[in-house]
Amino acid sequence: MTTRAIVLDANILIRAVLGVKVSALIADYATSVNFLAPDIAYEEVQEHLPTILSARGASAGDLAAAHRALDALASVVTAVPSQSYEPSRVAALARIGRRDPYDWSVLACALQLGCPIWTEDRDFFGVGVPVWTTGTVGLYLSGEALEPARPAD
Repeated sequence: MTTRAIVLDANILIRAVLGVKVSALIADYATSVNFLAPDIAYEEVQEHLPTILSARGASAGDLAAAHRALDALASVVTAVPSQSYEPSRVAALARIGRRDPYDWSVLACALQLGCPIWTEDRDFFGVGVPVWTTGTVGLYLSGEALEPARPAD
């Protein structure tokens, strides 16, 4: 049963497609965590994959494999339609607009759905919602971060 939810930034989607650690975390917690991303994040990944792979010297076959991996990821990371997060656009832009207005959709999803963000983008820190990086998100995904802290002996 899904008990937690988290909104993924486009950089996490890219890491899930091209890397090992993020895809493993998503696979490990797919049945207990609701992974979400604004629909526009998938568009952003589609747009940037060719440039990223070209910089790595990848072949056309590698690009095709990356697109297949992104399609498969969409079965685990739900694309949130813009009409679901649009009501929080103004609030999101007020919080992140000066730093990076293009990230408003991720923050709007988190605000609208009441869940944290998973990102490597420092622009999200201090925007009023919990933010997790790949190095620490396992605490949230496992539920360990949700347990009350115990006093030191």
